Amino acid sequence: MEVEIHKVYRHFKGDLYLVEDIATHSETLERYVVYRALYGENRLWVRPYDMFTAEVTGKSQTHRFERYDLPSAKENR
Repeated sequence: MEVEIHKVYRHFKGDLYLVEDIATHSETLERYVVYRALYGENRLWVRPYDMFTAEVTGKSQTHRFERYDLPSAKENR
């Protein structure tokens, strides 16, 4: 699974997040996903790339975060 910047993802527990960017740790070169909650205070979060894309079992989706296509406002008129 490849994470796309500026796309919305749904956490397996149901909340939506916007991926802001992919960052690289300056010493370990580990990649991190920088993402913003699309609810509440819209907090900014960071999580290791491998954890963001990890598979989950016994849940409503197969990965911790999965791409979520928001319907267009134009389509609902």
